[in-house]
Amino acid sequence: MAYLNENYLKLQSGYLFPEVGRRVREFCEANPKAAKRLIRCGIGDVTEPLPRAAVEAMKGAVDELGHHETFHGYGPEHGYEFLRSAIAQNDYRDRNVEVADDEIFISDGSKCDCGYVLDILGDQNKVALPDPVYPVYVDTNVMAGHTGPSRKDGSYEGILYLACTAENNFVPDPPREHVDLVYLCFPNNPTGAVASRVQLSRWVDYVREHDALLLFDAAYEAYISEADIPHSIFEVPDARECAIEFPRTAGSPACAVGLPCCRNRCSRGRRTVAGYRSIRFGSGVGAPNPTASVTLCNAALKRCIHKKVASKCALSSLITWETPNSFATPSPMPGSRLLVA
Repeated sequence: MAYLNENYLKLQSGYLFPEVGRRVREFCEANPKAAKRLIRCGIGDVTEPLPRAAVEAMKGAVDELGHHETFHGYGPEHGYEFLRSAIAQNDYRDRNVEVADDEIFISDGSKCDCGYVLDILGDQNKVALPDPVYPVYVDTNVMAGHTGPSRKDGSYEGILYLACTAENNFVPDPPREHVDLVYLCFPNNPTGAVASRVQLSRWVDYVREHDALLLFDAAYEAYISEADIPHSIFEVPDARECAIEFPRTAGSPACAVGLPCCRNRCSRGRRTVAGYRSIRFGSGVGAPNPTASVTLCNAALKRCIHKKVASKCALSSLITWETPNSFATPSPMPGSRLLVA
């Protein structure tokens, strides 16, 4: 008899975004006129095309696959060296953060890695994560058997929820109790809050004091505009001993590439976490995607990305959010309607 992973049965109503999509469809069918003015706040799909240089690089890489002289099969297990080197230089060393090329791992997406990393972590870890939070952090721990049953309010036993409220500017302080694994995401999804260098330093101090591990999701660092806000957890010096970072300078669902960074000094027991990461995961990313991704490290293209980000920020500032723990930004656009599903 083949047994199933019954931890999946603890999930409440399926993954969040399909449920949001279902409610949006029902609303639009029942309110066709209002549907034309609907601002969708579900899954963050992209709205802009790839930069031309990335497109041309991918075309060139695909052409290479058609010739014996330049054909590539499986790539190196941790990613192509030219891409790992470009990321380490442009995303870290250029910001005075010393990261070695071999501390970068190329994968098929940062959010996937947030789940995959649990395969190398023990079942006995007590997990802390922000509330509200991106659902992948919760659901992957549930499916891996790292939580107890669900409660009536949708939370799970065995997880320490860190309240993000207007009172703490949506940046939680380290808890008084012990935890083994901490998830942080800044700039945060879904609140948009950023953490200062002092606040991140407190978290690093806590994690080191408790011999814990910090999983830092930096997927939205391109939205940071203030000079004193860290773009990487590794701008806090001691984080190299206790953190794994999941950055994403630019990405598209059509050609996702994840860039997790695990420092060689981050260890638990007698083996480095990066060593376990090396055993568990290969790259899984074909040649065209890394070829396009390396072009995104170009300074001119980064300026293009930041210009796009600025336009998104200008648009989002026009939306008023109304949630159970409501906080407000300026008034919405005339004639628009915000659906929080």
